Amino acid sequence: MPTAARPSRAAILVLMGSTILGAAAPMTVMAAPAPQPAARQTAPAAPLPYDERRGVFTFAAGLERSLPAVVQVTTLGSSRGPTSDENAAKPLQSGSGVIIDARQGILVTNNHVVEGGGKFTVDLTDGRLFDAVLVGTDKATDLAVLRIDVENPALLNLSQVETVDSDTLRAGDLAFAVGYPLGLDQTLTMGVISGLGRSGLGDAVEDYIQTDAAVNSGNSGGPLLDSRGRLIGINTSILSGGSDPFGLGGGGGNDGIAFAVPTRIMMFVVGQLREHGEVTRGGIGAVMGSLGAQRARDLGLRIVRGAVVEDVTPGSPAEQAGLRRRDIILRIQNRAVANAGSVLATVGIAAPGTRLSVVYLRDGREATTSLTVAPIESPRTVLGRDALLAFGAQFSGGHSGGVRVDSVEGGSSAAMIDLRAGDFVTAVDGAPVSDLAALAAALSAEGPLRLAVRRGDETLTLAALMLEIAPAPAP
Repeated sequence: MPTAARPSRAAILVLMGSTILGAAAPMTVMAAPAPQPAARQTAPAAPLPYDERRGVFTFAAGLERSLPAVVQVTTLGSSRGPTSDENAAKPLQSGSGVIIDARQGILVTNNHVVEGGGKFTVDLTDGRLFDAVLVGTDKATDLAVLRIDVENPALLNLSQVETVDSDTLRAGDLAFAVGYPLGLDQTLTMGVISGLGRSGLGDAVEDYIQTDAAVNSGNSGGPLLDSRGRLIGINTSILSGGSDPFGLGGGGGNDGIAFAVPTRIMMFVVGQLREHGEVTRGGIGAVMGSLGAQRARDLGLRIVRGAVVEDVTPGSPAEQAGLRRRDIILRIQNRAVANAGSVLATVGIAAPGTRLSVVYLRDGREATTSLTVAPIESPRTVLGRDALLAFGAQFSGGHSGGVRVDSVEGGSSAAMIDLRAGDFVTAVDGAPVSDLAALAAALSAEGPLRLAVRRGDETLTLAALMLEIAPAPAP
């Protein structure tokens, strides 16, 4: 469909959020005070970047080096037969991308930006337009890799971003989102990192950076930068209010909650796609649940962060490592575990054959073990003998009233449609579900789903939910 006309090519730098400091105040000359006893000297605080010539505080110097690497990606449908004005490929959607390897012409964007396309174009900030070829996509992380389609990209004098390890980030760090939102030319918005390790939002491998930098339709695939202009993540989705809680109908706007895939995951996925054209993942054969307040009370624990081993597949790496039901995973590969998503994210970027160290809690005592990741395709749902994990909710069978919801991870797809611990799911899209296998099959269907839920004496039909992508993409 045709796109709206855009302003000029000059980058629009929109610094959104609270003002850092007001304009520099005029200096007043004061009489020197009487000498005071020498005070204990302390190291001065690091100053904010200051442009003396203009008299303003600014982060432009670091950011401007990265802005030429941020591109607009347009996805076109395939045309049939000889190309003419009537059957030429038409634009399907557009988004943003960022060049990470200038010599090879490699850029990263979102899978949902390129999905369904037969041709791709890359629009640079200096006005140049190039065709691009798809190197590969990874639906589990919503990432895609494109290559600018010229014989020698090194001669194009492209810019690329510097990439930094996302594990060094802290909540409260400044963050800058760059992209092409709402039909505008390149736009920069500012915020802070609001949270780390967000999961349960619908994809198979999640360890999102949450930010309040304004992200809107068109920002998808663009970079999230730190205050020095270095790449820390790829903007991929938003949570939006209104009648459609996820903005899936296209009317969702920025509510200050946006998510980015961290570079820790991005670099693994990009490496796999460039080398193999696809991502090969492994599994450990365990159904993991998040240790929230209710689950902690059920288990008699005084901690609310960790992942509960809800089920173990016979003969799996988890069983061979000695893990049992109700063990609490505290650390994996020297990373603290906040919830089930922390474990899934670590396993999801570990190639088959990788050995992972695990610290777990059993009967009040910590123990350590290690397990080897086995080859397996990442499923949308994880079904064990006694438990099912899907989209941030954990279910158990064997109940007369249907399949029971045992726990719901905060901020997950399930939480956003008001699914609660203690609910019983009785039907999906009108089809009755009486056991875990039936529910797993129903939740694996494509498209929006409606859940019939019994809560106490009430029977509820929860709002339609696109379980495959819970937060709203900004295509």
